[in-house]
Parts: sequence; C-alpha cells; structure tokens
Amino acid sequence: MSTLLCIGLGYTARVFAARMAAQGSRVIGTAQTADGAARIGALGYQAIAFDGTGPSDELRTALAEATHLLVSAPPDALGDPLLRHHAGDLPRVLSWIGYLSTVGVYGDHGGAWIDETTTPRPVSNRSRWRLAAEQAWLDNAQRTGLRVEIFRLAGIYGPGRGPLESVRKGTARAIVKPGQVFNRIHVEDIANVLATAIARPAVHTIYNATDDEPAPPQDVLAHAASLLGLPAPPSVDFATADLTPMARSFYSECKRVSNARVKEALGVRLAFPTYRDGLAHDAALLGP
Repeated sequence: MSTLLCIGLGYTARVFAARMAAQGSRVIGTAQTADGAARIGALGYQAIAFDGTGPSDELRTALAEATHLLVSAPPDALGDPLLRHHAGDLPRVLSWIGYLSTVGVYGDHGGAWIDETTTPRPVSNRSRWRLAAEQAWLDNAQRTGLRVEIFRLAGIYGPGRGPLESVRKGTARAIVKPGQVFNRIHVEDIANVLATAIARPAVHTIYNATDDEPAPPQDVLAHAASLLGLPAPPSVDFATADLTPMARSFYSECKRVSNARVKEALGVRLAFPTYRDGLAHDAALLGP
C-alpha cells in the first residue's frame, strides 16, 4: 500500500488526498494546531501536529513510512519548514515529492503570455519565499536523487471557495483595473495534474497548473452572479479601492500563464478549462 504524507492538509491537499485514498492509499496529514489535527482525524486520516517551529519525532516516523510526499505548507523568511527541520529524514524510498508553489513567482509581465521557461522575478516577499523554497527542494533533489516536481498554481477555486461563495455572501467587489487579468485553476484540475504526474515518468521539474483563459476578475464575478441569479457585484475602481496591502499587491502583477506543458508533457485534459466551466459545475452542486 502506498502512503501519502501531506505537509499541510488544506483545501487543495484535501481534494488530492481524497483521490489518493479512493485509490487505496493511506493518508497522513500535518496540521499546525490541535484543532486542525482533529479535523484531519475526522476525515479518517492519520493526523500529526507540526507547526514548523521545530522537529517532530512523530513526523520523522511518518516520513520513514511515506512513499509519496505533498508539500503545501507555505515557507517563511527562513525557508521551507520541512526542509529546515527534517531534510535529513527524507527516505530514499520516496517515489515522488510534489511541491505546491504559485504563479506569483513570475512577478509582473505586463499581460504577456509566459511559461515555465520564463525567468521568475517575484515582487512580494511571499513569492520570493516560494521561489527560494522551490530552489531548496530542487537542490535537495540534486543532492539526494529524489524525484521532486514543482507545481506553480494559479488562483484556486472550487466548491465552497471562490467567486460563487463571495457573491453568495455579499462580500464580492468587482475591482476594475483596465487590462488586468488573472489565471485560475479548479481544485479538481489540480488534483488531476498531481495524480497524472505521479503516474508518469518524470519529464520536467516545474509545471504551471492553470486554466486556458486568463480573464478580468470583474467578468468572473459577473458570471458567478448570473449563475446564482443575483445582481453583479458593485464595480470599484482599483485606484480608489480600499484594499489591504496584500490584495493590492495581487493587482500589481499581470500575466497570462500558459499551461501547455501539463497538456503536452503529461497529457492532462482539464475538466474545467475556463472559469465558466468550473463555476457552472460548482453552481450545479449548490442545487436550487
């Protein structure tokens, strides 16, 4: 039996873990708090508390048992917490390590199309930390011979998360900045990309996991509202919008991210190639 160890069992990792569990894999997940560990246990998985501040004997034991490792816990200014405390505990029998990163590492490209060969130029600290963590994992792979693949994710949405939820709750605002577009990726398509990568021989080390159609955020919100039979959220000019520094930083970067590599190298066929496909699926799950 294969054993999937997830460092951080958040929204995306849970969907992937469920797919692996359905195929017979044992799943172990880490959480930063006791409450988080309890939620993992309620899913039927083994839970381990690991907040990244120090090594864990329990995690060391789990690493020795793992055949597949998914790392989704974010790095900090000091780097990736798992490598910081447990780099020497990674077993040589690990058949696959997947590291979840972000297309934010590319920075701003003025709306141009980019791909995995584009030189990253991150703007925010969180993206700089992600890029440094990517390199640390690739360096570790070179030293140890372990198979590591980096997945740079676009904006994640799916059931219970994304435009439909913000519109339903009445918290959505359509921030309008001329020329601004974002890629997105449905959580089920992320799970599909990861599962396909595991099943195929290693071809590349970095993959963009994005949809086919980068789009203005106000268009996505308006479509979500139409699916719910609700009025479109109010439009707010970016220049005068009351945004947190983090939210404003997202709009400082504009690019169109190609997903050609996952299609050509892995043979992935997206279930939801555009936001319209994904939102229609998720809206149907809500029922009348």
